[in-house]
Amino acid sequence: MRLARRVLEIEPFLAVEVAERAQELERAGIDVVHLEFGEPDFEAPAVVREALERAIKDGRTRYTHSLGILPLREAIAQHYATAYGVSVSPDQVLVTAGTSPAMLLLFGHLLDPGDEVVLSDPYYACYPNFIRYADGRPVYVGVTEEDGFQYRPEAIRARLGPRTRAIVINSPANPTGAVLSPERMAAIAELSREDGPLVVSDEIYHGLSYVGRDRTILEFTDRAFVLNGFSKAYAMTGWRLGWVIAPREHIRTLQKLYGNFFISTNEFVQWAGVAALREAGDESRRFRAIFDDRRRAMIAGLRAIGFGVGTEPTGAFYVLANARHLAADSVRLARELLESSHVAVTPGAAFGANAEGYLRFSYASSLERIQEGLDRLRRFLATRRRAEGRQGLPAIP
Repeated sequence: MRLARRVLEIEPFLAVEVAERAQELERAGIDVVHLEFGEPDFEAPAVVREALERAIKDGRTRYTHSLGILPLREAIAQHYATAYGVSVSPDQVLVTAGTSPAMLLLFGHLLDPGDEVVLSDPYYACYPNFIRYADGRPVYVGVTEEDGFQYRPEAIRARLGPRTRAIVINSPANPTGAVLSPERMAAIAELSREDGPLVVSDEIYHGLSYVGRDRTILEFTDRAFVLNGFSKAYAMTGWRLGWVIAPREHIRTLQKLYGNFFISTNEFVQWAGVAALREAGDESRRFRAIFDDRRRAMIAGLRAIGFGVGTEPTGAFYVLANARHLAADSVRLARELLESSHVAVTPGAAFGANAEGYLRFSYASSLERIQEGLDRLRRFLATRRRAEGRQGLPAIP
């Protein structure tokens, strides 16, 4: 069967593949500790669930304006004014069914075949696929554990070329948990001045920064697209509700694309989003405090059993831990951990060449499950050390 080239270039999402194999094991009666997915283990705030029920009872189940219902776009604009001190018009906001459709449309909007988009490496696994699907070309800027996984403006500048259309930033970052400093954000924004590349800022982990406040790229430039949503900070992953804020001259085109391909986002879910922004702030802050406790436990636990955590992540809910002393092939190692210890983690290879040899651990699960997973990994490593010792190989430190 002949398939389009753009489809053949899409790589599997390894976190999903790990999770689906874990589910197979669970159907066979095996208890699996899930540390592979960035999905909070608690329900969305009660006021959000109540708003959804109320919206359905009130018959709010029709098509909406293609940009999204005005009360939600107004609530998003007010959020940016309150949280960041920036002015956003509701007419610059497109409400989407999660940030993934927004990225799909955004890169289709920006890129002609062969145009380039700058990404950090490691990167969120799906970024290159969105770019390639739009016939664009990802251009990578390496970030390393030794440098705190910091995305450096001077390194970005060196990778810019005549066909660079956008620079993607993700802060707090998946998979590293790294947070860009305001100084670096300002310097990246400077690269987009006048006829420079636009900035695409994925801010989906805002609300989950543990040192200092969140900073949006809109504090530094208006030549930027901002992606955000409710999945992480409000524990609303399956609700599929997000948004993109676009420069005024771009919003109409994105609106036309969304109207053609998706018509509109579910109305009743949008009313739940209004409740989240207006009424669930305290609950979201409580979630953040829970994640911070889990973050500390995960970092300490991984270090205690021999994984490398050179720089502590200060955002999102991931630790990208160095496992190169165990195996060079992170996919094989992740499969071995799942099959032998029944602990599901995401191989670093999913996130780029610089993440190979690492494993991404999510601390979105409860402290009890995190501790259970760490205990299983400790036993796995102890068994492996004994086996290597019997074969006359050097023991793993």
